[in-house]
Amino acid sequence: MAVCAVNSGTETSTSSFSLDSNHSQVSNTCCRPLFCRSNFSNIVSCIASNRAAGNKLSNASKIFLPNEDEEEQDVLWLKIREEALHDIEQEHVLHEYYYSSILSHVSLESALADNLGMKLGNAHITSDTLKGILLSVFAEDHEIRRAIREDLRAVRERDPACLGYAHCLLNFKGFLACQVHRAAHKLWSTGRKAMAVLLQSRTSEVFTVDIHPGARIGVGVLLDHATGIVIGETAIIGDNVTILHNVTLGGTGKLSGDRHPKIGDGVFIGAGTKVLGNIVIGEGAKIGAGAVVLKDVPPKATSVGNPARLIGGKQKPIK
Repeated sequence: MAVCAVNSGTETSTSSFSLDSNHSQVSNTCCRPLFCRSNFSNIVSCIASNRAAGNKLSNASKIFLPNEDEEEQDVLWLKIREEALHDIEQEHVLHEYYYSSILSHVSLESALADNLGMKLGNAHITSDTLKGILLSVFAEDHEIRRAIREDLRAVRERDPACLGYAHCLLNFKGFLACQVHRAAHKLWSTGRKAMAVLLQSRTSEVFTVDIHPGARIGVGVLLDHATGIVIGETAIIGDNVTILHNVTLGGTGKLSGDRHPKIGDGVFIGAGTKVLGNIVIGEGAKIGAGAVVLKDVPPKATSVGNPARLIGGKQKPIK
């Protein structure tokens, strides 16, 4: 059974943790990971007791404080916290890192915004400013919050190199770049184009992933390795799509209008592929590494080569 030292009486702590804008503190009485082993029930109880006690949170935390139903249902966030505690057991030197990155936050959105703000901030725009912008967007849009979780599950299930959800949340730049894009796309769609382009620029500089904020991306998307991915303004990507590194979804030189690819659900695009022009890659299609695709690809087909040719699907089945 999990035991929290502060509550068990085996360890007493009278110190309070400061509530600054860099961390979203749950409470000044909630256990530090050095002294606490927690399971899902402990975490939920800790948050609930702090709400009941009226403990104050930082301004960033107040933007997104999940209600009681969300706390009970967000098993993925609780799993991330449990993984963080497990990692601390194996690597004690990481306890401060995991505390500030995960365990001090009241929600997945808060932890994600904080992590992204720290990575994207620079001398001209602070981490706190970016964190506030990202967290406000996450808080306002239920579909983005759902997409974040579907993307986490996609990475965990489809990338054998992923050690866990916490590992993905903190370290997988493809996942992180995709979540910044989701916020940038929301800002772009609501007329805040200057901020959207700034997020795109910082994402390109930090993660080497360049996604125009006008591009539309579905849920359950895996950007594997992600280095060198370029996605144009009018591109549309469906659900459960996998894209490897150095992939370009670009134009063919048309100056304006709808000029980028449309990628169907469940498509797999191999490393180094160039998909160019306003073409359609059908649902469930596979594009081999290094292909240059200039024409539509039917659903379930496999396209390889430069220029790409079909080797599967109803129109050209594999023999």
